[in-house]
Amino acid sequence: MNVIGISGLPGSGKSYISKFAIDKGAIVVNMGDCVREEAKKRNEDSRVTAIKLREEFGKYVVANLTINKIKGLLNENVNSNLIVVEGIRSPYEVELFKNNFEDFKILSVFSSPKTRFNRLKLRNRVDDSQNFEDFKKRDLDELSFGIGDVISTSDYLIINEDDLDSYKKEVNRYLNLFLS
Repeated sequence: MNVIGISGLPGSGKSYISKFAIDKGAIVVNMGDCVREEAKKRNEDSRVTAIKLREEFGKYVVANLTINKIKGLLNENVNSNLIVVEGIRSPYEVELFKNNFEDFKILSVFSSPKTRFNRLKLRNRVDDSQNFEDFKKRDLDELSFGIGDVISTSDYLIINEDDLDSYKKEVNRYLNLFLS
């Protein structure tokens, strides 16, 4: 069983990697879903909740929730050779995953701010920025978690600036590597 982490700034293409991975039989655990669920309970913006969770429970809080979920799946003897963790944001999270899963690797995806902002406007998820100032603030929040360090030290990197077909080919190349 391989466990890999996916990292990238909002709108870079992480969810597409997850979608393609599911199509290939992988199980996807989304770290952001944990934060969004908690934000909904608190009636807060997910960005605010992510910061508060780390302040209240420490830098490992979201990773620990995710790891517990993965270990539960492994105890259920899931029928997959790959678990994809979407949304790794800090070097501390990477460290914790590497300590819990042998051969844990990070696949990061990079897209320019302009490309990501345009994608977010089209995606129209509740926590997505609809103006460029909010978008820049969200990026700064993400960078404050250490996501830039995660991306720059990742095991694999995909540049996602081209069309979807080109991106899908690149993603499939990596997924096939992880599934072999």
